[in-house]
Amino acid sequence: MLYFDVTVLPFYPASDAGLKIAAHFYNHNMATHKGKLEAVMFGKILDENQRKALVWDVERGAPNEILEQPWQSCSCIGGWHYNTSIYENDWYKSAGYVVRLLVDIVSKNGNLLLSVPLRADGTFDEKEKKILDEFGEWMNINSEAIYDTRPWTVFGEGPIADSDIRINAQGFNEGAYSNASAQEIRFTQTGKYLYATVLSWPDENKVVIKSLAEGSGLYKDRINKVELLGYGKVSFERTEAGLEITMPAGAKRVIAPVFRIKK
Repeated sequence: MLYFDVTVLPFYPASDAGLKIAAHFYNHNMATHKGKLEAVMFGKILDENQRKALVWDVERGAPNEILEQPWQSCSCIGGWHYNTSIYENDWYKSAGYVVRLLVDIVSKNGNLLLSVPLRADGTFDEKEKKILDEFGEWMNINSEAIYDTRPWTVFGEGPIADSDIRINAQGFNEGAYSNASAQEIRFTQTGKYLYATVLSWPDENKVVIKSLAEGSGLYKDRINKVELLGYGKVSFERTEAGLEITMPAGAKRVIAPVFRIKK
């Protein structure tokens, strides 16, 4: 992976140095991988043609749609460089914030590149460790809804999903996703399952997924089983209002519950 913090490539369009770097990077990688391209190069503010040669990187943000071409969001739990004032004022992103970003990004065919700023001695502080531990705990239970998945027919539903959230310059719109409620749901899928991630634990004992309503053109198959990852099978009813899932009383309250849906 080669990441450039510039528009398109270094020195573009004044010089072809960036193009030469790209050509060497790709050609050398293919030569050392039996003709298969394993290299990935990132650039910012790319047009449609440029995204065929480079992966579009969106800084601290995301488009509000599924993109056909893979893309990436780069973000950080604090500042891009270690900042003691961020530490002292508790301005780090929470683990819940990071989970919401990740799920939203993956639902749109994106990848999250997350930076954890390090102190001068190369270590992270105890507040960062807590965030990473909580994030890792969520991933240990729910990673199957992230890894090896593809976007579904729609990326999600909810007030944020339905909003027209514009990207500013190279990104900078991730704040719109920080306070998502239980109405905000994101979808991923594998060949076997559909995953619905609720971006916040619901205050009530029921979750309603409108996109999976009885008669919905988005999901025409019969739903035979719904499971809460980390818990097991849960009760549900499919109505014209949506797939109504009853939250089990004994389930551990987590950052963002994930439902595995099987036809």
